[in-house]
Amino acid sequence: MLGKKGYLSASCILMPLLLQCGVTGCIMRSASTNSRGRDHAFIAYWPRPAGSTDLRLAVKDLIDVSGHVTSAGSEYLARNNPPAAQDAKCLALARKRGVHIIGKTNLTEFAAGVSGRNDYFGTPRNRVNGKDKTIPGGSSSGSAAVVANDSADVSFGSDTAGSIRVPAACYGVYGLKTTYGLVSLKGVFPLSPKHLDTIGPMAKDIPHLVQGMDLLQEGFAEKYANAVAAKPSARQIRVGRLYLDGTDPAIDQAIDAALVANHFRIVKLDKTFKNRWEQAQADGKTVAVADIWKSDGKYYHKKGVSSLTNTVMSVGALTTELSYNAAVKRKSAWQRTLRETFEKVDVIAVPTLQGLPPKIPFFGISALFESQVFNMQNTVGVNFAGNPALAVPVSMPLPPKAKIAPITSVQFVGPRRSEAQLINAGRLLKTKP
Repeated sequence: MLGKKGYLSASCILMPLLLQCGVTGCIMRSASTNSRGRDHAFIAYWPRPAGSTDLRLAVKDLIDVSGHVTSAGSEYLARNNPPAAQDAKCLALARKRGVHIIGKTNLTEFAAGVSGRNDYFGTPRNRVNGKDKTIPGGSSSGSAAVVANDSADVSFGSDTAGSIRVPAACYGVYGLKTTYGLVSLKGVFPLSPKHLDTIGPMAKDIPHLVQGMDLLQEGFAEKYANAVAAKPSARQIRVGRLYLDGTDPAIDQAIDAALVANHFRIVKLDKTFKNRWEQAQADGKTVAVADIWKSDGKYYHKKGVSSLTNTVMSVGALTTELSYNAAVKRKSAWQRTLRETFEKVDVIAVPTLQGLPPKIPFFGISALFESQVFNMQNTVGVNFAGNPALAVPVSMPLPPKAKIAPITSVQFVGPRRSEAQLINAGRLLKTKP
């Protein structure tokens, strides 16, 4: 199947192979006894000393912590990697300020999945809806879980195609994908370091999210205070509202209601922009899948690497040959489109996920299910451009006979290096619990 420009899209390549994998039984095994900590959220856990009030920071286990093995969620690396010789550069400010690193968080193997599944360390549990049945989202599943269940104040995740924002949406917390290149990737396990990879903070509330970002960028707290002073009211913020086919109407309605109730200035984005967004989504998926192969193909079929990860790598190898170069060539045009759009609006608002986070299937998470979740997310086009984006929880109306109102998520996208302005917009989007 060809995309609008006549090129094979990653999803078109992915589906037949994932269907084949689903038929042959690539189903999640029961959780491993290697999982540590509450809700399978931690791979390693170092409690804060009794009486300490230091900020509790959790770190995704593809970020090097000196003296500890970086597993990237993989049995193979957990067994074969030596301990890191030094911290990843993104931890420098946290170390300087004496922050307590409380542990390393779980993730999908090599950060190559979107449901949050991990066969070896156990799949993190998501209790947001009161039941242990909803996917945690990936790949930064553990990083979302630990702030949602109050095991940590702040967590660091990585985001290549939505890996911070998707689990943030699944757990009803805040997750910030930073501008590409803003935070150093030195000492971070690579997926797409030349195009898509970023590091960002996750937190249950805005004040902690600001603290997390201030640990990644010196002086960020002051930038945020200036952003709040410049635009203290939502009435001063122009929101470019993007509507996409396939979105659950109830999610669009909840997001619109929240924007209107808080008095944001809404500008509907046109069909031309929508078409370019959809092309960027397809191109971003192509680059993401291909770069996993280019960066981590050396682990293909190593003992301990899961069948799902091997399948993703197989797709990446094929995508590299068929459509990678054409996708990369369209990157600059998409970046230009966003620059032009941000001359008319301050942020873009679009659902983080097109539907509510699905429940884990009765027979476990298959490769086909991973593909379905991958196609639900509206995130990878932002990585393709390199712009920052913030996932913000939005409450939905309480369904009849339900005890808990479902939570969805809106993604605020901004110009490059507008993290402070995005968090300010998130602060101003208040919804009823």
